[in-house]
Amino acid sequence: MQFHHHGYLSTEPRVAAAAGTGTERPAELPDTMDVLIVGSGPAGVIAAAQLSQYPDVHTRIIERRPGRLELGQADGIQARSVETFQAFGFAERITAEAYRITEMNFWAPDPQNPQNIIRTSRTDDDVRGVSEFPHLIVNQARVLDYYLEAAQRGPARIEPDYGWEFTGELTVTEGAEHPVAVTLRRTAGPDEGAERTVRAKYVYGCDGAHSRVRKALGCTMKGDKALHAWGVMDVLYDTDFPDIRTKCAIQSHDGGSILLIPREGGYLIRLYVDLGTVAEDDGGQVRQTPMETVVAKANEILHPYTIEVRDVAWSSIYEVGHRLTDRFDDVLPEDRGTRTPRVFIAGDACHTHSAKAGQGMNVSMQDGFNLAWKLGQVLTGRSPASLLDTYSAERQVVAKDLIDFDREWSSLMAKKPEELGSPDEVAEYYVRTSEFPAGFMTEYADSMITREGVGQELATGYPIGKRFKSERVVRVSDANPLHLGHHARADGRWRIYAFADSAAPSAADSPLRRWAQWMLEALDSPVAVHTPTGADLDALFDIKVIYQQGHHEFEVTDAPEIFRSRSGPFQLTDYERVFATDRRDPELFDPVDIFATRGISRDGAVVVVRPDQYVAGIFPLTDTAGLAEFFRGHLLPADGATAP
Repeated sequence: MQFHHHGYLSTEPRVAAAAGTGTERPAELPDTMDVLIVGSGPAGVIAAAQLSQYPDVHTRIIERRPGRLELGQADGIQARSVETFQAFGFAERITAEAYRITEMNFWAPDPQNPQNIIRTSRTDDDVRGVSEFPHLIVNQARVLDYYLEAAQRGPARIEPDYGWEFTGELTVTEGAEHPVAVTLRRTAGPDEGAERTVRAKYVYGCDGAHSRVRKALGCTMKGDKALHAWGVMDVLYDTDFPDIRTKCAIQSHDGGSILLIPREGGYLIRLYVDLGTVAEDDGGQVRQTPMETVVAKANEILHPYTIEVRDVAWSSIYEVGHRLTDRFDDVLPEDRGTRTPRVFIAGDACHTHSAKAGQGMNVSMQDGFNLAWKLGQVLTGRSPASLLDTYSAERQVVAKDLIDFDREWSSLMAKKPEELGSPDEVAEYYVRTSEFPAGFMTEYADSMITREGVGQELATGYPIGKRFKSERVVRVSDANPLHLGHHARADGRWRIYAFADSAAPSAADSPLRRWAQWMLEALDSPVAVHTPTGADLDALFDIKVIYQQGHHEFEVTDAPEIFRSRSGPFQLTDYERVFATDRRDPELFDPVDIFATRGISRDGAVVVVRPDQYVAGIFPLTDTAGLAEFFRGHLLPADGATAP
């Protein structure tokens, strides 16, 4: 964490100084705004937290509830989400209160006595070591709290406007300063029922599976029902089942299945209880199943063990369905390229699926992260509006992959033991596909912000289009070993990691030094072309260097000036941008050579990472023209731009 660069600070350093719209933010919902977020679910709150880093963008987030969410439906937090929490500054705090999944156990009928279940296998949750971050369980309400805190602490000071709902009336008038007109209705307070129209430059519909924004756009949800129902409940309990505090998939002989998820706090669990197939003409009657019936079913499946439910904190009955919208914005396929989108949808408004893979909240948050920084770039004049076309193109593919995965996983969970290919089929599938539910299989295709097909051989451990996988390095200035990726914050900036060639850092001439000089001094470098006049050198680009040498082999001042940039009113030098390969004593530590573990060429490489943590491109140190061309493809010249 870095602070004091704007003067000595003795208060909470995570609270940024208010700026721009954050200094004169209207207490009441105004008539016009830059961005209107409809709904304070996972996609909406992360978008607000990101846009709070753009104080010159006036963002409002409305929510039909009168206050914060108290009982969240989702609870599974995949490692990719915790990685994202790190960027927003609250990973450590939420991890401390969450339940951490380290194993998943599998139970099946006892071959000697099929009416009883026995434990058949234990598996590590992250058998592939895909992330240094944990797999957590924590109430969705707490996730929303943390993101809303980040939004309120950002320079723009964004807070929800509770007690407002979108009525479904929306019109777009191109050419107007605020072209999107939406009608809202008051849902709480003395003026409950009153309606008014507000106007925005962009609207983001994060209003759930029954999204009125989606309906207003004419987007259609296509998919099917699996004709299978599950009862889900968060309960306080008494039981003799030995794995009650371990995630379990439990299959009985003929009573169905249970997915057991221990919850945070040590005493609460979530049970997904198989209620069996649903008749095509059921008409939703299965949703009236009483919880007593679900508890009885759970005991039938758990035999010879029993569970006594002492209290039900939350419960629901749901039918498995898999649906996806035809688009994630308001541009029809035949109009794509003739105009840019003004209205977007995210999360359950776009894609619905079962809850058992723990993907809904996680994918929704990545929807919001993906769009918010793009809105910030466009609205501050840094990028053309065409950047917004990449949102639907990127996230719809992710949603389709999710639904395909969930269809297979939920079907497997619903099979009877005799229908499985082997007794270990469920466990084997869980291990084989672990990288997908962890959130690390997303791979964005070639676009204006993702440069595929060139340079991959220079850093094979950083697949272009996939998230930047962190690794341990040593910070030269203070000898601290840390993860390179953990230093990045969700501040809207692009990350440029310069992996040095093998020359000594103090060498007067080397490919790395020539690259650094070009970045700092050349008129065609991204820093010169895109950084706003008067802004700090690092306003748009967070530029770091990683040397092949150990941290005792050179001085931090040997690094070129671009890696020791100055910032703030006192123009203080940032000494936290120069890193070395971890070459500490192997008898005392576990050193790591990032060049080896991430397949980085010893000739050096430049790895460019998007503001949402995905690798955008890889360049040789000698290809300055290619790097400049890449940024010109999606960033505008600095004239008229404003820094965050």
